[in-house]
Amino acid sequence: MTNVKMKVNGKTVAREVPDETLLSEFLREHLRLTGTHIGCDTSQCGACAVHVNGKMVKACTALAVSLEGAEVTTIEGLANGELHPMQVAFHDNHGLQCGFCTPGMIMAGVDMVNRYKAEGRELTSEAIRHELEGNICRCTGYHNIVKSIEDAAAKM
Repeated sequence: MTNVKMKVNGKTVAREVPDETLLSEFLREHLRLTGTHIGCDTSQCGACAVHVNGKMVKACTALAVSLEGAEVTTIEGLANGELHPMQVAFHDNHGLQCGFCTPGMIMAGVDMVNRYKAEGRELTSEAIRHELEGNICRCTGYHNIVKSIEDAAAKM
């Protein structure tokens, strides 16, 4: 067992956890932040995407104890009093169907837009589709997801 301390959604948290505890398990089971979904446990689907120190990470592949002192943002922490522009865009453009993959898609979308803007690159629909290859949606054809990310990118 190891005591791990990190900032999650702006709040400092500390818990004693087994060394093999995945970040996804830490968030869901220890902190009750269930917006981070577990779809595959193998880093294939992206439903568990969160931001660690400002970059997207698949929470099912990171050990909680390795993130001592890190800043973690989950889908629950993305909104600051009002919905984040990416969340609004997913709502407005119906970028979801069953909703299981939606938190991971939104977190991936925010990371994508932030990276492309920081690098001064244009975020095209082709680039969005390429970037989303690590996020699986079993319900849609991704059209509305891409449209949502394009819409949010214009507003972020």
